[in-house]
Amino acid sequence: MSLRRVAPALLATLLLVAGCGGGSGSGDTDPAGALKTAQQKLEDTSGVMLSLSTDDLPDGVQGLKSASGTVTDAPAFDGTLGVVTSLGSFSVPVRSVDGRVYAQIPLTPGWSELNPADYGAPDPAQLVSAEKGVPSLLAATTDPKSGKDIRGGSDNREVLSTYTGTVPASAVSSIIPGATGSFAATYAVTSDGELRQATLTGVFYAGHPANTYTLVLTDYGTSKDITAP
Repeated sequence: MSLRRVAPALLATLLLVAGCGGGSGSGDTDPAGALKTAQQKLEDTSGVMLSLSTDDLPDGVQGLKSASGTVTDAPAFDGTLGVVTSLGSFSVPVRSVDGRVYAQIPLTPGWSELNPADYGAPDPAQLVSAEKGVPSLLAATTDPKSGKDIRGGSDNREVLSTYTGTVPASAVSSIIPGATGSFAATYAVTSDGELRQATLTGVFYAGHPANTYTLVLTDYGTSKDITAP
């Protein structure tokens, strides 16, 4: 067959493949179903590595600036919390085991037991619990919609499907106790259904301007024996 006769057929095939190839969004996936799968993956995992942060904590707020570490289904947590208090900003080692939270408070020897709500922070061991953690945010998300695919994960090697929705303060307050109103949420989910990133924007601290928290979850299936200090 001559090249002249092959070329039109080849061009048509390429156009068809281009039209069916990796799209610009997650529109072919049911958003509610995708969030339900991500919720179940979190509830089922033995543990994850997490990072929670905000770059726009309102002035005058005593609250949570950051959190990072390992959280397991014990539930337990071993990592660091960054908090802002009336005395300044502190980054402190924290462990949470058996419903008790311990921290190495600056200028205080050893570990001290504390109530994280006093600092506008959650019990970090509950961040992936079904009732009080991120899975409950996914379950409470209303009017979910598909967004564009983005790159994320380690070295931006993953293609993530995004979904947006609204979360009520009744769900968010289990993570940030002072939350009021409703929150705009954006979730980024991997091809195998793992929630990789969640971004929430709203009034986390009553009487103060809205701000944004971003949560990144990696290393699903992590196991770690975390004990009280």
